[in-house]
Amino acid sequence: MTSPIMRVRDVTRRYGDVVAVDGVSLDIAPGELVGLLGPNGAGKTTLINLLVGLRRPDSGTVELCGGNPRDEATRQAIGVTPQQTALPEAWRVGELIDFIAAHYPNPTNRDDLLARFDLQDLCSRQIGGLSGGQQRRVAVALAFAGNPRVVFLDEPSTGLDVEARRQLWTGIRAFHDEGGTVLLTSHYLEEVEALAQRVAVVDRGRVIADGSVRDVRGLVSLKRVSLICPELPSIPGVARVEHNDRGNTTVLTNDADHFVRELVTSGASFSELEIRSASLEDAFLSITSKHVA
Repeated sequence: MTSPIMRVRDVTRRYGDVVAVDGVSLDIAPGELVGLLGPNGAGKTTLINLLVGLRRPDSGTVELCGGNPRDEATRQAIGVTPQQTALPEAWRVGELIDFIAAHYPNPTNRDDLLARFDLQDLCSRQIGGLSGGQQRRVAVALAFAGNPRVVFLDEPSTGLDVEARRQLWTGIRAFHDEGGTVLLTSHYLEEVEALAQRVAVVDRGRVIADGSVRDVRGLVSLKRVSLICPELPSIPGVARVEHNDRGNTTVLTNDADHFVRELVTSGASFSELEIRSASLEDAFLSITSKHVA
């Protein structure tokens, strides 16, 4: 059996009276791409900081690549993009990549890295002249400069437009397809749904769900009923109703059959009815709203 590349055992971390991580145990195998989800303040960033050695646990143990996350040899095997980065504005993109790569024994080829994240046209540009989204793309690419075994991405696509986000996904997938391990957090749940094989949901410092995207979606019985209905009647059992500016209505309900029967019986006018399983976002909102510490 393959040993975990990340192992967290009964880990607790406090900041004063606040328990940021509360007795968490988590194993991640080599080659997994795991999405770490949770509301603001749930403990996601603290857990990543423990895994990369920026913080020490108050109790419990953390192992990374079979060693201590704070050891230099272990750190040379990882790449990290934190939520916020401050890049040197006077440096050119290519210079910065070369500088970071020089700290590793077997770095990624610069041209390959630029191509993977579609940064070729920015190579000779100064960091200070880039847009916020372009700087974010550079910051993410730097996590891969050292040819790491494991990459931690904390909100990697913040500030990116749709096209840039999808290019970023392509680069992340390429690393994973080559056997790399990725742990990412994101408020864009469609990003996690598109990339992750596995999802761990954290709330109030605890892991409250852990499994494949399908498994986590399956923890709730919600269905999404989409339709066009000028005047939606009040029907029992509806968890949430969403409207968009195109006139579409989406209803989340635990009993889609009951909802449709009541809708037909009511005599309301509707069209384009479609029933689908709950999305990862629907499941996430339901799981975290029900969780009690």
